[in-house]
Amino acid sequence: MRKYELMAIYPLDDEKSKKGIESVKGTLSEFGAEITEEKHFGDRDLTYEIDKQKRGRFYLYTMKLNPSKIVDIERQFKINMNLLKYQFVRLDEKDAN
Repeated sequence: MRKYELMAIYPLDDEKSKKGIESVKGTLSEFGAEITEEKHFGDRDLTYEIDKQKRGRFYLYTMKLNPSKIVDIERQFKINMNLLKYQFVRLDEKDAN
């Protein structure tokens, strides 16, 4: 298991963002991710429009995850209508502590 960060951007609509957060957490746990930290970074302007949205709700997840599962997780994220964008970043072991 390696340490990763996931930045996820959800729509501002409370119902859509709540469904998106639940879906992302469910997908991560389904594939064996162990979420160690979750931070809400607030609502921010997007650099460019995504699905006709100019603002988004940003969340940062820190987790431990088997690297072979990332492709399967991303496949699920791509069909999630309540998730605007996401990015996985692998953390170096020395930086993760």
